[in-house]
Amino acid sequence: MAAEKNLYDTMLARSFSKHEQKKLGYGALIACFLFTLSLCTIFKPYLVPLTVDLNLRLTMGVAQKMMATNDKILEISKNNLPEDGLTIDSENLDKSQMQIVKISSINNEILAVNDHTSSNNQETLQAVNETNTIDIAELEPILKDSRLQNVTSDVRDVPKKTELMCNMEGSRTDYCEIINGDIRIDSKSASVFVSSSDLQTENSTWKIRPYARKGDVTAMDHVREWSVVKKSDQLPICTQTHNVPAIIFSNGGYAGNNFHDYTDVVIPLYLTARQFKGEVKFLVTDKREFWLGKFSDVIKSLSNYEIIDIDNEQSTIHCFESVIVGLKRPHGDKELTIYPSKSPDHSMKDFRKLIRSSYSLKRNKAIKLRDGSRKRPQLLIVARKRTRAFTNVGSIAKMAKRLGFRVIVSELGMNVTRTAELVNSCDVMLGVHGAGLTNIVFLPENAVLIQVVPFGGFEWLAKYDFEEPSKGMDLKYLEYKIDVQESTLIKQYPPNDVVLTDPGLVNKNGWETFKTIYLEKQNVNVDISRFRDTLVKALELLHK
Repeated sequence: MAAEKNLYDTMLARSFSKHEQKKLGYGALIACFLFTLSLCTIFKPYLVPLTVDLNLRLTMGVAQKMMATNDKILEISKNNLPEDGLTIDSENLDKSQMQIVKISSINNEILAVNDHTSSNNQETLQAVNETNTIDIAELEPILKDSRLQNVTSDVRDVPKKTELMCNMEGSRTDYCEIINGDIRIDSKSASVFVSSSDLQTENSTWKIRPYARKGDVTAMDHVREWSVVKKSDQLPICTQTHNVPAIIFSNGGYAGNNFHDYTDVVIPLYLTARQFKGEVKFLVTDKREFWLGKFSDVIKSLSNYEIIDIDNEQSTIHCFESVIVGLKRPHGDKELTIYPSKSPDHSMKDFRKLIRSSYSLKRNKAIKLRDGSRKRPQLLIVARKRTRAFTNVGSIAKMAKRLGFRVIVSELGMNVTRTAELVNSCDVMLGVHGAGLTNIVFLPENAVLIQVVPFGGFEWLAKYDFEEPSKGMDLKYLEYKIDVQESTLIKQYPPNDVVLTDPGLVNKNGWETFKTIYLEKQNVNVDISRFRDTLVKALELLHK
């Protein structure tokens, strides 16, 4: 062995000088140091003792449980510990009381650790390891103590405060909204009773006709009046209890007229019910079976439940926790409209999306024409039978075909599904001012509405009923105002009659006079040559 060492030293001495040997030794030492440092740097995150992490996780988890039960523990402690609460004689406390003392002490330490963690995490880790390590097995019987078992449920079962808000200031609707209340609906007296034990409102009764055309006497005379009543005692006994909210609204008023169906009922119902995402029951007063059948698809999109004919429930007391009596119409007098500024979570675009979904409509966008394209846009001419009808619809259709339209003439009947599919297939819709134009809700975006405005001062009606709403639906709008010579009134009145010479003066006699003469007695014979420019303009809009 010594011989081999001498041989090694001899070879090393021959290969390197003493100075070089010394340098080589230093270099090897430095290399070992760097290698060790690299290993420490790489594996440092994994070298933290697992017990620290485990204890921290355990501490945080138990802390959450302790926070949830802290109030209950204090309550039990007060009932079991000495009155002074300062000096504890362990010899005079039973096992359960000692456990309460211990868990209270640990809880306070955990809360202190949690507060400290945000400012000095590393010190907290060390403190947790060096002080209390919580034994879950030891805490288990404490947490299962019969006096602590209902802590979580006690927190959940804290009664929510009843909220009652009635808006009687709207120009077109009144409504009351009751949330988290003891609400009992008595159809026989048309009353909605609300337990007033925790209500601080001054009024005790509100009268509401749940139809969104307040101010129209004719319409509201056909709507049943309901009362929302605060009552502190002798509430009627529940015979049927519901676990979802309810909305009470009317099928009265002008329901059945297509325009009023949407602007007075369907759109306000959408604004009122959409927040519940189907989990709401509709209680209909003044029920009209044909109306519910007509709009069954929309109703199913807004509610997952069968409609309750509340007027026929006179032997039943329906009980709810939340009820809205009446429909919301924040846009006031505006027709077929939703203002996002007043209904932040809703818009006409969203409403039309619901309509397309309810009737499975395929087209979102109208045709976009391009130069040289052979595609032909589809024109729908809305025909009418009784009043404000086209007397030369055949001539209009022929001219439109010559301009490049495919033409459909239809009266758009009561079957909403067929009407929706037909209107959605069209790119341009043409009609004289009337309820039939309400079907623009089914048109695809960027389609064109052409409203023919009858003679007699219809401009304000044309604007508010269809021009402004069409723009809110992302449609393009054109208007054709007929001349007195295009009105059939010239065959009913002499040329110098005030009906023909000064409609404004006639209209000063009131709505009924205007309605009788200009709405009910007039048909339209369009000047084909003059009207041609309007159809050409519609083609131009489809190019944009």
